[in-house]
Amino acid sequence: MGDVLAGFHAAWEFESDSVLIRYERGMRTPKLFQALGERRVPFEAIEGVNLTPGRRGTVVLRAEPRPGADPLMEAAAGQLKESCDPYRLVLPAERETLAEYYADELRARLTESGPAERHLVAAPGTPRQFKAYDGKASFDGTSVSFRWFWTGASSAKWKAGDQRFPVGELSGVEWRSPEVFEGHLRLLHRDAAAPPAQPDQDPAAVVFGLGYGPVHESLPFAAAVLAAVRTSEPVPAVVAAPRRDPADIADRIRHLGELHQAGLVTDEEFSVKKAELLAEL
Repeated sequence: MGDVLAGFHAAWEFESDSVLIRYERGMRTPKLFQALGERRVPFEAIEGVNLTPGRRGTVVLRAEPRPGADPLMEAAAGQLKESCDPYRLVLPAERETLAEYYADELRARLTESGPAERHLVAAPGTPRQFKAYDGKASFDGTSVSFRWFWTGASSAKWKAGDQRFPVGELSGVEWRSPEVFEGHLRLLHRDAAAPPAQPDQDPAAVVFGLGYGPVHESLPFAAAVLAAVRTSEPVPAVVAAPRRDPADIADRIRHLGELHQAGLVTDEEFSVKKAELLAEL
């Protein structure tokens, strides 16, 4: 093969063992595509190809990834809108014959099907970060950090303090799209008790909101963490959090005092947490 099939917002380059998908940059291109840039999808990660009529004089060529082959699709868990599906290529209807030719060529090279034993498509690179409604999430490739915002974090999260999770302590990631009610990103622990039902009460989760944790930022983040978790080994010890900025500690003590005055934190909890914060200086 080796040819290029260009459609709206993306172009597929057919190589000897994979399809290189390059996404366009532009105002009308979905932000998720722009964030991904390009992706190489090995033939062994695909189990089927179909061509269907699209809207307004278009046809849609779609590759069907094998379950578990792509960390992005595994993290998305079927929640992506059709227009943001990275495996769809929309073309003008007059190119249907050409699209059918490439679909047949691609089908002839597919030999695998069913769940993949490992990720076959590369995850988005690191480091990554985004702002959720109640905190900032960061991932450096080895650990995930949550730093709470005093304007959005619940008292439960303030009591727990900022969090840092080595990927070796995690078993997976739960991503709920910010485009639906109660969107969030939750980290799942190895051998841990059931987390709080509400993610706004769970120190291992950040919640989304209008303008916070958009799909093009939070989903690649979740996929990168998930891929790291799948290839990591459990670690026996908790890594100590780095020293905090004094101004940040002062803000947190001030907010803790507000929670105490409001009756949301007991005298004992206030004293203990204040001592913990001071110890981080």
